[in-house]
Amino acid sequence: MKTLDFVFETKTVGDTGEIEGYASTFGNIDQGGDVVEPGAFIESVVKAKADRRTIPMLWMHDRREPIGVWDDIAEDAKGLYVKGRHLINDDPLARRAFAHVKEKSIGGMSIGYIIPAGGAEPDEKRRGVVRLKKLDLREISLVTMPMNIEARVTAVKSILEAGSLPTTREFEEFLRESGFSKALATAIAGKAAPHLRGEPEVKPSEVE
Repeated sequence: MKTLDFVFETKTVGDTGEIEGYASTFGNIDQGGDVVEPGAFIESVVKAKADRRTIPMLWMHDRREPIGVWDDIAEDAKGLYVKGRHLINDDPLARRAFAHVKEKSIGGMSIGYIIPAGGAEPDEKRRGVVRLKKLDLREISLVTMPMNIEARVTAVKSILEAGSLPTTREFEEFLRESGFSKALATAIAGKAAPHLRGEPEVKPSEVE
């Protein structure tokens, strides 16, 4: 089984273990050179529902560590939409994982899948890129280090385009994933923190 990592684009996070968002988005090339195409999940998701087979929510791809239930999995124009629940009342690991999701100390999702015959092919226009056209989805995990860097950069850009500001942590991660060193990204984000908190009266200063 292969895996493919993404930043989990969260739509909502509840107080009792619920999460909703996208576990995979179309068009982004991950660090392994794979790109998921629209339509890749449809057959697999439909078959799983018809067979009444559950796609498990796992911790770090560990089959021994299920942490919740996906109540809804569906493909739309953007990617793989998921809605589920961490079993925080019955599983200490699920409770810990959900706490990290809420605080954004982890924000990665990784799908586990098998490529059926004819499900992937090299991209004729982009050397080293593999187009994933059809995937047999087996599990969706929470992970700490998503491979798909472009997804987080896109998320921060979306926040700015919507007229809002990212958190200091989101801005620092954006800088690091754009090529800045950890020390410089931390310094820049620290200088920008008052502005990100909505304190325009603070004058910007240069990073020394």
